[in-house]
Amino acid sequence: MKFLVEKMKKWSGGVFILALAVILLVRYCLIDDQTENLPQKSSTKQSAYEFFNPNDGDANENADVTPVIKKVEPAPAPIIKPGLINLEGLSELFDYQRMLSMEESVPLLAWNHMRSLLSRSDGLPETAQGVKEAAIAWKDLISAIMKEKASKVAANRSNTDNSEVRDCPSVTMNDTSQYCHKSCTLQLPCGLVEDSSITVVGIPNGSFQIKLLSGVGSRGSRPPIILNFNVSLPGEELTEESVIVQNSWTTELGWGKSERCPNHGEASEQKVDGLVICNQQIVRSTMNSSHPSSGNATKTFQGSAHASASFPFAEGNLFGATLWAGAEGFHMTVNGRHETSFAYREMLEPWLVSEVEVVGNLTILSGFAKDLPVSEDFDLIMDIKQLKAPPVPKKRLLMLVGVFSTGNNFKRRMALRRTWMQYPAVRSGNVAVRFFIGLHKNNQVNAELWREAQAYGDIQFMPFVDYYSLISLKTIAICIFGTKVLPAKYLMKTDDDAFVRIDEVLSNLKSKEKKGLVYGRIAFGSEPERDKENKWYVSEKEWPYETYPPWAHGPGYIITRDIAKFIVLGFQKLELQLFKLEDVAMGIWIQRFNASGQAVHYANDERFNNVGCDLDYVLAHYQNPRLVLCLWKKLQQDNKPECCE
Repeated sequence: MKFLVEKMKKWSGGVFILALAVILLVRYCLIDDQTENLPQKSSTKQSAYEFFNPNDGDANENADVTPVIKKVEPAPAPIIKPGLINLEGLSELFDYQRMLSMEESVPLLAWNHMRSLLSRSDGLPETAQGVKEAAIAWKDLISAIMKEKASKVAANRSNTDNSEVRDCPSVTMNDTSQYCHKSCTLQLPCGLVEDSSITVVGIPNGSFQIKLLSGVGSRGSRPPIILNFNVSLPGEELTEESVIVQNSWTTELGWGKSERCPNHGEASEQKVDGLVICNQQIVRSTMNSSHPSSGNATKTFQGSAHASASFPFAEGNLFGATLWAGAEGFHMTVNGRHETSFAYREMLEPWLVSEVEVVGNLTILSGFAKDLPVSEDFDLIMDIKQLKAPPVPKKRLLMLVGVFSTGNNFKRRMALRRTWMQYPAVRSGNVAVRFFIGLHKNNQVNAELWREAQAYGDIQFMPFVDYYSLISLKTIAICIFGTKVLPAKYLMKTDDDAFVRIDEVLSNLKSKEKKGLVYGRIAFGSEPERDKENKWYVSEKEWPYETYPPWAHGPGYIITRDIAKFIVLGFQKLELQLFKLEDVAMGIWIQRFNASGQAVHYANDERFNNVGCDLDYVLAHYQNPRLVLCLWKKLQQDNKPECCE
């Protein structure tokens, strides 16, 4: 009997195990069947969207709809709060403004709110240098302001004329009075802007260099070389073939990675402003330059004799070389043909150029610059009252438009003031437009910018030097300004080379959600750029996920006040991370807003053109002052949003 009981126990245990195995197998099959029709991920990495919205599926894959991101639980990853540090020059930046009157301090309304932002221990990599150099520039600017005020007082007492020569002269051509041999310089009072060009006409007798110098390095150090265009001919510098080498140099980093032309097929496929880095066509053509800034000067030299069928310079042969600044980099046109391109490098932007130096074994026949930034002579502007920012009503603004600009972009700002900033909504004060501009390393530019700010009342200074890598700080400044200084229902960010149809933007906002709105050209599921040579490179340490959260393209987007308040408060509490790509950064912060339990409404509009202009645009990007004026004229005369290109 005992034996039978033991057999029964073993048999029942076996049946139980077998039954359990069958249940698990059936359960697995059901789960597998349910997941067969779900989208399959190509990578085991977790996307940022999945991280912030684990229960929201793939609702945003169709960019033509207006998706609503549901309220979700806070993100599971703990936030490690950074500390606050005291950067060199920070105290000086926030002390000197005490010397200014209340009226003079209007361009600094957002300034004092940004001290803690600049003090973060996890700040953007260039913050320390940007603050240090800004402190030097700010001290010099305050000194110049005090000197000018004292000079005006003395002039009023003696009834003498206190007029001075403008720091940024309107004369843009500076021909050499006589031929230069082996060395010649050309001063650029206010740097270069997009479309600025420098033309050198000469005869090489050997190797030579064209250098763009900053002229204002850190105290006690050599100035940076923003671009070194080095032409080596055979027989010199141990070269066996003609070659062009382009590079940059700074005290901190030394020489960067050189770019050679011809490169024998070793260059990457990357283009700059749509132009190849090195033109390697064997058969030379006599086509004109693809860029209008090269002017008629280079066309004169088409068809010049060449010792080589593929190299633009030859010993003893006359050349005309035009170096011009594009949106993404410098471009060299020789004898009417594009030869090389050189992408801008961080902290070596074209507006920092103050001098052109041509040195080497050559005779320089002439050198001149055109389309330089030129500040306005306010005494000669007849409609300055019409261009000045109107008084802001006591009630909350309908919209604040924050425009990214740089100190020497005088022409661009004047074009905007004369065009879309004349919309009735802007002139009535319901919509306020403000330019957010960092300090310049060039004292002349800062002095002219300060005069412009006092004249028009639409400029907000930033307490750091205007490096591209720090533009995310301007985005936060716009949020600060639109919530603490001039509270607005909507906040818009745009650039000074964008044309905005304010009336169309406001009309479209009437039909959108009131809270948690992001309106613009939305990117869904975009991936970080992992190529270290790319301008938008982001390391896995900076962003470890395979995709970005939804974000609106930087040339123009609108957010509601509640999002802006969340961003400002998040940075006050040190709970939001800084990210160097400002439009993607906004997308990251908005996803944090969503993770806090507040719904986000993405309104995608393809008419926000992030590159160029299309018919029926709401926003057109990459529009120079001439095109901006043309677009406005078409709207005024024909009431049609037609492009001018």
